Amino acid sequence: MRIPSWISQHLAALRALLFFTVLVGLAYPLVITGVAQLPGLRDNANGSLVEVNGQPVGSSIIGQSFTDADGNAVKKYFQSRPSASGYDPDATAASNLGPESMEDTLGDPALDPNSEEGDGSKQALLTQVCARSKAVGELEGVSGARPYCTSDGVGAVLRVFYTGGLSGKVTRAVSVNQACPATPFIATYEGVSVECGKFGEDYSKGVLVPVRGDAPEKSAIPADAVTASGSSLDPHISVEYAKLQAKRVAAERGVSIDKVNALIDEHTDARALGFMGEPAVNVLELNLALDRM
Repeated sequence: MRIPSWISQHLAALRALLFFTVLVGLAYPLVITGVAQLPGLRDNANGSLVEVNGQPVGSSIIGQSFTDADGNAVKKYFQSRPSASGYDPDATAASNLGPESMEDTLGDPALDPNSEEGDGSKQALLTQVCARSKAVGELEGVSGARPYCTSDGVGAVLRVFYTGGLSGKVTRAVSVNQACPATPFIATYEGVSVECGKFGEDYSKGVLVPVRGDAPEKSAIPADAVTASGSSLDPHISVEYAKLQAKRVAAERGVSIDKVNALIDEHTDARALGFMGEPAVNVLELNLALDRM
């Protein structure tokens, strides 16, 4: 008896489904898994785990923090660069903030910023950079000053109101990133007293004006010490940032800075393929070398 065409079509579809399920769902993953376990590929495929005394302590290709339970830097260790995800591989992401992100959202003073809900405040990228630069400077004993940052570690930004909207005589100036009762980073702007920022006020009609300040053009704090990587999982820091931390680490461990610098050199990876990017230092491997020393 001839099978109806609609049944034949369904049987053909079923055979195709079974074939591709076996091919793509079973055979292909098994082949790829097998290839990944070949010598030279096995370490990367298994996560590039680093072990000490048989126990995994991290991955050589995923960064991690070297802080205490309160989030403070453990001074005997080199510190990684900032991470937008807290180095959580399940939440890898960038901050998606760009150079136009200069104005903070001020928090409600009636709310607890340390509570689970928070106070509604949100830092712009500029303030994040300024705060990190200040903190790193204090940790390393150098100046954390950088252009467009206030001495208290926020973006040096004003909302300036003009008689003509975008131009004319200045009638008002507000340091929008410094919440009252903070003292504004500059007292006056074009003859007008500068106000501190107040929660709930609408400053959108003012012109956003970043103020450079008198910080040197090149900060003592390198860029990777104050900015997160695109993946937020970068295991490396720049050689410049590592050298900046060497004095602190050497003092905390009671060893010469020459020995620490020698370890930095030993754990510096060259440019990819010899020409891409810059030499970088693997933080986990460097810290483990310090512990072994």
